[in-house]
Amino acid sequence: MLKKLEEMKSVAVEKINAAKTQLELNECRSEYLGKKSPLNEIMKQMGSLSPEERKSFGQKANEFKNLIEQTVNAKRAYLEEQAVNAKLESEKIDVTLPGKKFSRGSLHVMTKTIREVEDIFIGMGYDIAEGPEVELDLYNFEMLNVPKGHPARDMQDSFYITENLLMRTQTSPVQARTMLKAKGQPIKILCPGKVYRRDDDDATHSHQFMQFEGLVVDKDITMSDLKGTLSLFIKKMFGEDRKIRFKPSYFPFTEPSVEVDVSCFKCGGKGCPMCKKTGWIEILGAGMVHPNVLKAAGYDPEVMRGFAFGIGIERVTMLRHGIDDIRHLYTNDVRFLKQFERGE
Repeated sequence: MLKKLEEMKSVAVEKINAAKTQLELNECRSEYLGKKSPLNEIMKQMGSLSPEERKSFGQKANEFKNLIEQTVNAKRAYLEEQAVNAKLESEKIDVTLPGKKFSRGSLHVMTKTIREVEDIFIGMGYDIAEGPEVELDLYNFEMLNVPKGHPARDMQDSFYITENLLMRTQTSPVQARTMLKAKGQPIKILCPGKVYRRDDDDATHSHQFMQFEGLVVDKDITMSDLKGTLSLFIKKMFGEDRKIRFKPSYFPFTEPSVEVDVSCFKCGGKGCPMCKKTGWIEILGAGMVHPNVLKAAGYDPEVMRGFAFGIGIERVTMLRHGIDDIRHLYTNDVRFLKQFERGE
């Protein structure tokens, strides 16, 4: 029996060392240490041995088991190491090759304009105020001196959801809401955001566009305060040599109302195709807050006065960068947008 054990030992070690995969290795282990292994068959015959022979054979059997386990473990470690090395070799990275260039995003030109305008007015002590884009008729029209049935509503035909709920046509509702919250106290705010009007989209019009509106309410506010504020804004946005002029106009929420022109920054006021040979470019509307608007918000127009103005962000962006079609700002053409990456 000891002779059989010795013969089996040499064959087992040789077979284990010849295994090329983990599966073959597991099969070898089961073959020599499993329930149906030759070792177990030999062990069944131990009953016919004398006590001393059983003791000697038991020691040899344990040595055989330990040898098989050690040989299997050593072979398993070797196979695992070989597998790792093979994987590393197949996935090797050539660090001498040039790296991949990742495309870098940038701010949209409209976002840049918005941030510039906000920075200018924050520097003048304004707070940024925002409000809902789906607005009540009360705030969008009625509190702004445009009651139901007023012909001025035709200037801002909008998208109505219900009779009294619509997509806001201007950011003025934010001003109305802020004045109500202020409860008669002075305010100085800039209201940026999207607005909506039922307009046919073309090179200069869009049913959705961006707007800034400013509002100042305090004691002793005059038209000269408005002009000084807008003059500073225009110089910051379009250059220190720019001039502005006021032309009488009509807005239901301001009185008096003006259209504001800026001297052409392409020809310097001499006249060119951009300014239609006039030397001036219309850029925004403004005026002194109408007494009815102040009353509706809880202010005493005999004590408090204010001015307001509205700016189309697309218009400012197009004029600054010579963009000839408003639709370029919304079609997400990367070739167009890449022109404005500089300076980031």
